[in-house]
Amino acid sequence: MRAGFVAHPAVDRYHQSVVPLGGGIAIFITIAAFISAAMATVKFLVYPGRLNWLGDSVTTYAAGFLNKIPQLAIVLLCVFFLFALGLWDDRKHLGPFFKLVVQFAVAIIAAVFADIRVEFFIESKIVTTTLSAIWVVLIINAFNFLDNMDGLSAGIAAITCSILFIVAALSGQVFVGGMALVFVGTLLGFLVFNFPPAKIFMGDAGSLVVGFFVALLTLRTTYYHQAISGRWYPVFLPVLVMAVPLYDFLSVTLLRISQGKSPFVGDTQHFSHRLKKRGLTDAQTVLTLYLATLCTGLGGTFLYQVNLAGAVLIFAQTFMILAIIAIFETTAQNDKSPN
Repeated sequence: MRAGFVAHPAVDRYHQSVVPLGGGIAIFITIAAFISAAMATVKFLVYPGRLNWLGDSVTTYAAGFLNKIPQLAIVLLCVFFLFALGLWDDRKHLGPFFKLVVQFAVAIIAAVFADIRVEFFIESKIVTTTLSAIWVVLIINAFNFLDNMDGLSAGIAAITCSILFIVAALSGQVFVGGMALVFVGTLLGFLVFNFPPAKIFMGDAGSLVVGFFVALLTLRTTYYHQAISGRWYPVFLPVLVMAVPLYDFLSVTLLRISQGKSPFVGDTQHFSHRLKKRGLTDAQTVLTLYLATLCTGLGGTFLYQVNLAGAVLIFAQTFMILAIIAIFETTAQNDKSPN
């Protein structure tokens, strides 16, 4: 507050008081510190054999982790660029085109040099890099858009990444699961101060980092289990897990375009705001969307266990959950009563 690094009430913002920014700084430092500590521990303590008392399983995984350190270094570099971009935007309010260019550059670097890209049934690296970059930028902006109400972006990110942790654990992915746990712990620590009524906001310095890490986990988690099911549709699990954030991003974007506005100009037309018009408090609105995210995400975890009919039912369930939200918020817009 003394430094003036705060969010002021504005026409395009729902909060009515001055709230400190800077939560993104804590999020970035926590993630960077834990990942850096893990890399240093493996490189200088575990793998050289100085911690043999941890057991063979730890030292075995340490060898694989050591090979991933260059990729993790690239990831940290990408996260730093997004953090710096968001921090700059929080201070100077940059234009959307410049931010998109930087986001795409970071996404391409992560895809090419850190192997953060989709590989399902596609052999062309150019195609997979392009698709992955588009997905990463989409998820970054989805969580940036979602940061429109206290506790919403951080809470939904924590839920989605907890589900991704479950999927990674079922797939035996130790490193991806470990990164998911670090990220979830970071978000929960921040959420203590960000849940309604928020004492601090993450700002773009936080939302860009959060969106990137969620996108990273969706691309690095294994969904396709040839040995278990041999079916292709589990690859759509990220779409189910991200159904609520994507619904907000697409609905508010289409709404702004239909009104002749830029989709990147902030307002109070997000689905959380539309739900609140039904008389819900901030906490009730956020908890409702937490529940919707949990329902769509948990359903997706069963994709690799079911046949095609079961997959269709899971997708139908996701659609119906979003339809309930859409009907609820639409009636709020059409309600002309004094209350």
